[in-house]
Amino acid sequence: MLKRRDFMLGMASAAALASLSPGLLAQTREGCFISAANTATGDHRVLIADVQGKVVHSLEVAERCHAGCLRPASDEVAFFSRRPGRQLNIIDAKQGRLVQVVTSEPGEHFYGHGAFSPEGDLLYATAHRYEESEGVLNVYAADQSYRLIGQIQLGVMDPHEVRLHPNGRDLVVAAGGIQTHPDYGRIKLNLDRMQPALLVVDRLTGKVTQRHQPSHHQLSMHHLDISPEGIVVAGYQFEGAEWKRPNLIAWLDVEKQRFEEIRLPDADQQVLRNYIASVAMDAVTGVVAVTAPRGNRVVLLDYRRRRYLHSIELDDVSGVLPLPEGGFICTSGMGGVYRLTPGSQELQQVRSDSIRWDNHLTQV
Repeated sequence: MLKRRDFMLGMASAAALASLSPGLLAQTREGCFISAANTATGDHRVLIADVQGKVVHSLEVAERCHAGCLRPASDEVAFFSRRPGRQLNIIDAKQGRLVQVVTSEPGEHFYGHGAFSPEGDLLYATAHRYEESEGVLNVYAADQSYRLIGQIQLGVMDPHEVRLHPNGRDLVVAAGGIQTHPDYGRIKLNLDRMQPALLVVDRLTGKVTQRHQPSHHQLSMHHLDISPEGIVVAGYQFEGAEWKRPNLIAWLDVEKQRFEEIRLPDADQQVLRNYIASVAMDAVTGVVAVTAPRGNRVVLLDYRRRRYLHSIELDDVSGVLPLPEGGFICTSGMGGVYRLTPGSQELQQVRSDSIRWDNHLTQV
């Protein structure tokens, strides 16, 4: 049965998206972001919107999507289905059209994230060989119509978000360690013996060169971001007892191989419900924002000093993206788009459409 909020969002979303005029669709994409969105009526979308939250392109896709990555020196965005989806959508972000759909190999599905090589000729996608319960990075030749040309074994379950390190050689992978199988939907099959990890992978040799483990075996690691200096911040989703309050933020200096966890104040630990969704780092101000949709909070930290700053309440906050001039843009599963200017402790709502934004924003 649809919840009331889902029903209202679905009806209004359909109306809002259907009302987009050809003139609006023809706007330039400068200063835009791309994100997945959904309606409660089963309508899966990939949206391109400006920084004021106005949708300029709306694409219908067959499967619910999760995140995208922009191909360097190109208008192409690779956009992935959520686990256990099997589609990789190649989107022309300038024209706002779907140009190709790549299906995962038999016995595999995508986890929702990928990263391009610096030259944009290769695409690395986290994937799952589910009969063997093996997490891999699939390697696609982007300049050969995204032909699968290789596979990197990671030795972990549930590799989720992957990002390219600024050194251009390393890939950093957040692995949740959770075993699933499409026959059982999203049921987690190994909560008592999880082995999450933060991996550093040499993309040229395919070797895992660093493996860092959280302080508790049930701290699933799914999302991360990397600063231009090469600092990694990752968020946890705790799969253990609800009354426990473990650390939720991991910090890694890849070059120094220094891995730490950041403890949040007790007040935030209590309200975040042990679940971090998206991570975004603002190199202008040195601030990292992490979203906690279950706790309805955006938490801000100084990532260079590993120091907590403050948190801001926002219902069902989902995506977050740094702005070129500093600060962040945030989206909510309730349909709002918000801006956070540097130094401010308040979010400014800039848009309120009835669009149910998914977890991630990618600048295009």
